[in-house]
Amino acid sequence: MNTKLQQAITCIEESNFEKAAVLFMEIIEEQPNDPVGYINFGNLLFHMNDMERAQRFFEKAIQLDAHAATAYYGLGNLYYEQSLYKEAQENFQKAIEFGLVEADVYYLLGMTLQQQEHYKLALPYLLRATELAPEDTEILFQYGLSLAQIQLINDAEQIFQKVLAIQKEHSDAYYNLGVIALYREQLEKALHYFDEALRIQPEHVLALNGKKRTTALLNDAK
Repeated sequence: MNTKLQQAITCIEESNFEKAAVLFMEIIEEQPNDPVGYINFGNLLFHMNDMERAQRFFEKAIQLDAHAATAYYGLGNLYYEQSLYKEAQENFQKAIEFGLVEADVYYLLGMTLQQQEHYKLALPYLLRATELAPEDTEILFQYGLSLAQIQLINDAEQIFQKVLAIQKEHSDAYYNLGVIALYREQLEKALHYFDEALRIQPEHVLALNGKKRTTALLNDAK
């Protein structure tokens, strides 16, 4: 790796962003036709929440190399953070098309589709993300949600259980298992799951509402 690039990465790790910016600018000046410098500087600007300048650097990298997958990924992230999901989707798709094989790009593409309520379209991308990062509970959880949203309840239940096998204190996984149990009219089981969600996160409003509803149903059944 370029020594200056390594120094810049070290600066970022140490939160010395100004020094990293100086180093990236020097790299760009030394190699103005290499898209990598622009991509790295774009990532730094994105990290610093300077979206407008970050976009310009990613677009410059794409001008230099129309197949620069990580530049499209950077643009996708940028649009995603601004809730511009259609634009984010297009850039994540290009990143994959041009060879980026990482869990995050598949996950975020799936999430852009979820945000647009294209739940069935999101599913294969989220599944691929789980294959690339099988221990990532956030990715697994969102995959489970997508399954639930298209009524694949048994499959969703298995995924939420898998989340808990990796991360025992995942309140949202317990909450969603409670919803599934309530849907099946397994009231005692639902109450247990809602209680577990509230044990972990006492202010979990949805779990609190789920518990109230389940308790009322149990009382009615007596």
